[in-house]
Parts: sequence; C-alpha cells; structure tokens
Amino acid sequence: METVSSRRITASIKRSPLLAVSFATCCAIPGVALLTWGVNPLTGALGVFNIFLYTCCYTPLKRISIANTWVGAVVGAIPPVMGWTAATGSLDAGAFLLGGILYSWQFPHFNALSWGLREDYSRGGYCMMSVTHPALCRRVALRHCLALIGLSTAAPILDVTTWTFPAISLPINLYISYLGFRFYTDADRKSSRKLFFCSLWHLPLLLLLMLTCKQPPGGKCDKGEPQS
Repeated sequence: METVSSRRITASIKRSPLLAVSFATCCAIPGVALLTWGVNPLTGALGVFNIFLYTCCYTPLKRISIANTWVGAVVGAIPPVMGWTAATGSLDAGAFLLGGILYSWQFPHFNALSWGLREDYSRGGYCMMSVTHPALCRRVALRHCLALIGLSTAAPILDVTTWTFPAISLPINLYISYLGFRFYTDADRKSSRKLFFCSLWHLPLLLLLMLTCKQPPGGKCDKGEPQS
C-alpha cells in the first residue's frame, strides 16, 4: 500500500519541474565523470551527447513531429556504442555496426508497440507515426526488419564476426521480417502484438549469436602466412 509520504513525494515531483531537473543533474554529472575518468573520454563524450539528445531533442519533439521516433532510435543506439568504446577506446566499424543493429531494431519494436496505444498517444497530444501516419508507421517497421538482414550480413564483411553469424541469424531475421510484413499488410492489433513480442526475444538472441560468432583476435591475418 502506498504511504502518505510516498504520495507526497510523487505529487511534489509532478508539481516541480525544478526538482526533476535537479535530480537528473545529480545523476548525470557523476555518471559522466565516472565514464570520462574511469573509462575513457570518448565514452564520456558519448554520454554527454546522448543526455543532450534525449532531453533537448527527443523529448520536446514528441509533441511536435514524428521525427521524434528517428531521434529516439539514435538515443537507443548510442548506449551499446558506448559499451564498445569503453572496451576498445575507438569508434570503429564494430561500434557503428552494433549501433546500426540497435537503431533498426527499435522501429519494429516501438512502431508495433505504439500501434496498440494510438488512442492514448492521441489523447496525450503526442505526435507519433501510428497516430498521424499509420501507413508510414507500418512501412518503416517492415523496412527496418529487412535492414536487420543486411546489417547481419555486413558483420563478417566488416570483420566483426565470422560468416557463420549471418547464416545462423537468418532464420530469426526472416521471422521478424515475416511478422513485419504481416503488420504492414494486416494493420491490426493482433499483428502488431506478435511483432512487438517477437522483438523482445529477437534482439537478445541476435546479440548472443553475434557474440558467439565474433571474429577472434588476429583472425583477419590468420591466412596461413609464414610466421617470422
């Protein structure tokens, strides 16, 4: 049961944007400092950029333009890139590939979720594709389902994984693409729910397969060349 004090705290946060901003600042500053000096400056800079993108671009755009979904996808793609830069200290092909996978995955995930919440978004004054551009919402979701196949194929080309990865990830990528196509053609809550729930297990499984098939260190050079 909710206590009187907890209700008062919740009410005070709702009434005071200043309190919310203060709390967020108290979390952001030490977080960025830890990333910068405890990991590396590149990861800290990405953290600062993502905080800016989320607070100053993505959040205000929710009530202005459907572009918020694309900006939000960038916000969601940056954290795994930060994980890559924390481990390697550089923004190389692997970082952009991982970010690209997270970027594309978010469109079938969120567009399918938002489809069943169109009435709520409309009443709340949020500008979402599912409300203002329903055909585009379904088309973009399908487009990025197919993009996951291309990104998985690019992984061995960029020397991030072996060629086993695109082969063993193809069934799950084809399945989510099939559900994306059903969502595109049927345009109902049933197809959107199926696509959404598929996205929940698709991403962790895809990343697990990617990890399993990662290119071993020096694998690019192991071509049977004579050792000196």
